[in-house]
Amino acid sequence: MMERVLVRETTASRAPASVIAAILVIAVCAYALLETAVRAVGQPPWLIDPQTAADRITALPAGVPPLLLGVIGVVLFVAGLFFFLSAVLPGRRARHVLADPRAAVVVDDEVIASALARRGRLAANVTQEQVMVVVSRNQVQVNVRPTSGVPLRAADVQAAVEAELREMGLTPMPEVRVNVAASGVIGA
Repeated sequence: MMERVLVRETTASRAPASVIAAILVIAVCAYALLETAVRAVGQPPWLIDPQTAADRITALPAGVPPLLLGVIGVVLFVAGLFFFLSAVLPGRRARHVLADPRAAVVVDDEVIASALARRGRLAANVTQEQVMVVVSRNQVQVNVRPTSGVPLRAADVQAAVEAELREMGLTPMPEVRVNVAASGVIGA
């Protein structure tokens, strides 16, 4: 049960793609129904008669310029690719799971980045504005701008950030990369 909750909280919903698909199908069906009803009462069609539309579709590519066919093909391909990838790929939210035997704990990547930035800042002995951390599923990128004239060891920052990650017990455990800027900032 807890695994299902964790999966639901860390993966993105496919509801938007299914709503878009449903709206498109409903719109096409409603238009076809409207044109059929208009034809049944003997009125002229709004855009195209259903029988004429069916005849033109079965006669493709006759009478349609190649450029228009190409554009329609590309649009249909992109729409199909969007729906296919939405169905097949695992959507991922910017969250990680923390190890806890009693509860399902899901933490946003921004919260993790804030904690890691604090630990990296303390290890580098710099101000808050000099450290920026970006957390993704498999990697933590720590960017540090050192204070001019003060030596900074990237290995110390990396060790501190990795220790914080081990304490957190993230699943999956991301790899840490530390970048120290070539130019420093003026100390206060």
